[in-house]
This record gives sequence, C-alpha cells and structure tokens, in this order.
Amino acid sequence: MAQHHFLIVTFPAQGHINPALQFAKRLISTGSHVTFVTTVSAHRRMTKSSTPDGLTFAPFSDGYDDGLKPTDDAQHFLSELRRCGSEALIDIIQSHGNKGRPVTCLIYTLILPWAADVASNLQIPSALLWIQPATVLGVYYYYFHGHRDVITSNISDSSYCFELPGLPLLSSRDLPSFFIPSNPHPLVLPTFEELFQKLDREAKPTVLVNTFDALEGSALRAVDKLNLIGIGPFIPSAFLDGKDPSDKSFGGDLFHGSVDYMEWLNSKPESSVVYVSFGTMSVLSKPQMEEIGNVLLESCIPFLWVIRQPENGKEEKGETELNNIEELRREGMIVPWCSQVEVLSHPSVGCFVTHCGWNSTLEGLVGGVPVVGFPQWSEQGTNAKLIEDVWKTGVRMMVKDGEGIVESDEIKRCLQMVMGGDRGKEMKKNAMKWKDLAREAVMEGGSSDINLREFVEKIGNGGLRVCEP
Repeated sequence: MAQHHFLIVTFPAQGHINPALQFAKRLISTGSHVTFVTTVSAHRRMTKSSTPDGLTFAPFSDGYDDGLKPTDDAQHFLSELRRCGSEALIDIIQSHGNKGRPVTCLIYTLILPWAADVASNLQIPSALLWIQPATVLGVYYYYFHGHRDVITSNISDSSYCFELPGLPLLSSRDLPSFFIPSNPHPLVLPTFEELFQKLDREAKPTVLVNTFDALEGSALRAVDKLNLIGIGPFIPSAFLDGKDPSDKSFGGDLFHGSVDYMEWLNSKPESSVVYVSFGTMSVLSKPQMEEIGNVLLESCIPFLWVIRQPENGKEEKGETELNNIEELRREGMIVPWCSQVEVLSHPSVGCFVTHCGWNSTLEGLVGGVPVVGFPQWSEQGTNAKLIEDVWKTGVRMMVKDGEGIVESDEIKRCLQMVMGGDRGKEMKKNAMKWKDLAREAVMEGGSSDINLREFVEKIGNGGLRVCEP
C-alpha cells in the first residue's frame, strides 16, 4: 500500500500549532508522511528543534510576515489568511502531485473552514482537527442547530442552566465567551458557523478530537450527525507514554524562556510549588496580577510564575511593572516563558494556577497536577466547569460581580483548598487517576491509539469521502 501523505494546515497561534504538530508526530508513527502548513510569521518563531523523519514544513506568506500587531485590522488579517492560504494549499497540493507524492488527506484546525473548500475542489478527503474538548464542540454544534435562541436569550442570566443533549448542565459562565453580546471578537462566531456549515454538507463527517474516550465518552457520542473520534491527548511522548524519550517538546513554541527554573524546581520538596501561568494570549490587568502576587508572598508557598514580556514595549516604560515585582523575584521564581509540560511533570509542582486553555488543561491532567482555574475567554469557562465539576481535579476562582477582579481572599481560599486538606487530597487522587487513563489511551492498544490507526486505515480503504464543494 502506498504511503499516506497528510497535509496539516493550522492557524498561526501557538495554541493551535502545538497540538497539530503533536498530531503530526502521531501520524508519522503510523508510517505516514506529513506536510505541515502555517504562515511564515509563525514558522519563523517556532522552536528550531530537530524535525522528525517524515515531517516537512511548507510555510506561506499571508502578508503579515512580521506577525499580527494589536493595531492591525482583524477582518483584513482573516481575509488575507483565507486568500493567501487557499492559494498556497492549491500550489502545495499540485506540486506534490506533480512530483508523484500526492496528498491523500487534508487536515485543518479551527478558524480555517476555507481549507475544506480547497480539499473538496481538488477532490481530496479532508477532516477537521478539533483542538478543544468534545464538550465545547457539542456546545457550538447545538448553538448552530436549534439552540441559538435559548442561549442568546439567557446568556446574561447567571442562574439559568442550559440543558444540551449528552452534555453536562452548563450555566452562562460555563459557555464560550463568544456567545456574550459584549464579546470583543465578533468575527469568531461567524467563522465557527461556517465551519459547521461545511460539516453539514457531508453525512456523518469525521472530526478528530484532542481528547480521549475515558475523559469525554459522553460528549464524543453527544452529536449523532458527527463521527467524533478521540485521538488525544496531544502531549510530547516523553511526558506521556514514554515511547519516544527524545520527544520532549511540541516544537511549536512561539515564545522562548530561560532554563534555570528546572534547577530551582529540583531544590523544592515534592508537591510544594505553585505554578502560575495564563498561556500565550491572556493578559491580566496590573491590579489582578498584584492581587495574585500579594497572596503568593503572604502564603510563603514556593512559586514559579510565568510573566510574559509585553510585545508592545510597555515594560520598558514601567507601565506594567508590578509594584511588588522585586520581592516576588526574591521569594519565588519569575520567568518570561518555560516548557510547561516539563514543569507540570516535575514532582515538586503541587498546584497549577491557570487560565484553563485546553492545551494547559490537558498538560495539567497528564502531569497529575490539581488546578486553580481562572478562565479568561473563549472555551476556558467550559474547561473550568469540566475541571471542577466533572473530573474534580481542581477549583474555579469566583470573580467579584461587576469588577472582573478576583480578590485576594478568594485566591487564598482556592490555593489553600488545593494545597491542603481533604478536598485537596481528593483532587490530587483524581488528577493521578486521569494521568494514568491518559497514558493508557495513547499506549499501543489504547483507545486513542486504536482510533487513530482505524482513521488512517479508513483513508487507505477510501472510507473517508470527499466533501461536496
């Protein structure tokens, strides 16, 4: 049988690139070849780690080769990404075909519905790679299929419970932030709608999901009209199944950090360190950062805190410098970035204070680390709901009404709950359970391993249909 050739195209953000790259490595392990497509700006900033055999990169210019600036027009950016990306995919696919290495399947991530059009026009099978939980996919599906009015009418009512088939009961704060009228990203929801319209053109389309059967079995079966396949979690092998000890990083990090934090962690007792990080995109206000900092100092708990350098240069003017930064640097460890999956796998880490992005959520699960959740936007509220009420591996901080600030007493309550007492022990026990189940899923004969191999075999047998244009 001829070698499969997958073309993976992903949005140029670290939270999209990292899981897609890890998925590419999984495909390579099945004997497939992968061509990985993203923008020039993202490719330039990616960690220059060694490229595994079977993986090639094909970056394209979207006209934003120096990256998207805060002052750039988002609509123009997405429009150019669509236009340039479509042209690039056509060129790449035709070029490989002419060289006798035809693309056998195109895989695309969120915010790129136009990639499905390219595949259908060139008569190539395609599949969506969903890099958020299956629960969130279900929420969006139902929003666009009959539940839009009830969600829109009750999204501002904090006491209302949304009942969506096959999903947990959700309140308004548990739903994606793009449903909220004041949402500052009005282009996202129409893009998701277009994505589901593409899926609706096909009978029972396959959607690959970065989750695993034991974690989200009900959600994976919640939507009858979609074939959701759990093939995750997408975590470097060295920290998951150990099949490839050299696979210690995603390879898609767009930020670069220091190395001395691992030596610092090595000096700390087991489960004693609070690790604080809010991902690649969330930006907390200076007052909120200082509330967190004051609690960390008062608690006398060792902490490792990722504080990203602002890209707009404000740090140089002192506009974002925390008043207590020097004391924080003396008492804990402050870094601009780090290998999060490595940190969360370190035995000294006992708590993860996080924005609850899906990649971070999975990394916490795989590390067996209990969580204090502080969701900011997008699907993070849903992830926090799953963490606290479904998997019971953490607690969600409560935001004071009207101010958007979590006060020090609430931060202290959550840290004390996770780091001590019976509730904290139960969270740790649950976290370790999910860690073991995640490893089992990707081991040979595990659910995600079987699901992925069946998907690849399905393509070889012509079982993945070409979507109608």
